[in-house]
Amino acid sequence: MKTSNLLMTGVMCLALFSCRKNENAQTGTISNEKNPVAAVPRSEINRFIREKLADSGYFKWEMAGNDIAWSALVQGDSILSVGYQPADFNDLSHNIHAIDLNSTNWREAKQQVINLILENERKDNPALTEREVVLLSHTRLPSINVKVSRMATLKSLRNAKLVRYAEPIGYGAYMAGKVADGKAGVESTLLNFGCGSNTAEPGLVAGADYTNITPGTKQSWNYAYHNIPQAWTKSTGSGVKVMIIDTGVSADQPNFGSLFNQGSSSGRTIQKLVTYPGGTPDDLCGHGTSMAGALAAPRGTSGSAAGIAYNSNLVTVHAAENVVILSPETVTGVTNAYVLAGDDPDVKIISMSLGTIIDVSVIIDAIRYAYNKQKLIFCAAGTSNSFFGSFIGVIFPANQPEVYAVTGMKDNLTDRCGNCHVGSKVAFTVVMEKASNGHLALSTAMTGNDPSTVGGSSVATASCAGIAALVWSKYPSYPKDSIVARMIRAASLSQHKSSQFGWGNVDASLAVGQ
Repeated sequence: MKTSNLLMTGVMCLALFSCRKNENAQTGTISNEKNPVAAVPRSEINRFIREKLADSGYFKWEMAGNDIAWSALVQGDSILSVGYQPADFNDLSHNIHAIDLNSTNWREAKQQVINLILENERKDNPALTEREVVLLSHTRLPSINVKVSRMATLKSLRNAKLVRYAEPIGYGAYMAGKVADGKAGVESTLLNFGCGSNTAEPGLVAGADYTNITPGTKQSWNYAYHNIPQAWTKSTGSGVKVMIIDTGVSADQPNFGSLFNQGSSSGRTIQKLVTYPGGTPDDLCGHGTSMAGALAAPRGTSGSAAGIAYNSNLVTVHAAENVVILSPETVTGVTNAYVLAGDDPDVKIISMSLGTIIDVSVIIDAIRYAYNKQKLIFCAAGTSNSFFGSFIGVIFPANQPEVYAVTGMKDNLTDRCGNCHVGSKVAFTVVMEKASNGHLALSTAMTGNDPSTVGGSSVATASCAGIAALVWSKYPSYPKDSIVARMIRAASLSQHKSSQFGWGNVDASLAVGQ
């Protein structure tokens, strides 16, 4: 896999500048006389998003007025994500993992919100049923997905004390081209971005791109920059369970199947789960398999590339269709994956190399759910071309305070990788690109033992999670904050945190200690 772009040029062009977009498709005339005559054009919505990103470094739908939010809703798929809570409830962020949604006050709050929606929507359709309106009701999080179209409904929800947020979660897919020329069902290739290139890399050179190590495997060239071989003499990740939230893992890759335990990798487990609606655990994209390879591929006998935490237990979750969180299905998949991690007492670390430019509140709910259950979370800072990398800082959800954002560096130790985002939210960096020739870190291809390569903040994130697994394996009784503290003390910028690169590159051997 040549690169892994969380914020690719095409999506940003469409999302922020609406370049070469059919203006007739953007201007959605609304026939319902109770709503505005016409929605705000997509070009204007995208321009508004761009301005907020430039001003604040992030975008939330609460920044938009009712006209823009409603226009995004109805020009998307009319799916609104609604977070609720009882009127007298406080500090949900610190207590979301402990609430009982089946208790009377939570059930009543939810029903009151649903009744408010029905009251408004039935003014156009008196026969409308709750089943037709409520598309999804989360069982662990106080949030529902509803199908609505009236401006009055959106206004009522935004003004209600029981409502924490009301967001059009389907707009991202449409601004990325899911609807082309005004015709539904025309899928843009952008919705497969970051997929399809995880094949064996030809021409890899021993001594330059990898080192042959016992018992019969390859060590990626970049491991030396983090003293990972030295760390392996003290820890290999044994006993630590790591979850990768991504596009799944290849069913045709025995290194994540029957050969997960081979050579120096033994006694560990792999679970393959799916939270993407209608999906299977299989990776149809390739990105998830790359991340699993960098983090936990076996140190085996067949000549494949070893992962950093090659004795860790692994959970792979097919949560997304590609690397950009665009569709309601991916939002649901990612949300449910964090909840799964929170509910598994053995999962200690979560690694996710997916992201988007719009903050999604239900995913924030899920991240807080997992965080409050003491999970250590690493997310990719973002990857695009160098122009957008400097224009946009750390993307969502790596910009959230509950997670540690990771980005990639070149081997000159001064420059970010050519496509990697940087900024004040970055916590750690990982060397994964050669300044001289652009060669990238080794990983696991969809099939076979010949390694693939992968770059961007994606592989940096999976690698950093692997380093954390080495540390936690050495100190299994430590809380997550102590693991991070060891990583910070062992980082290249530990004494002077950078506004662009955080604490810098972690020396894995120093972090693991004696």
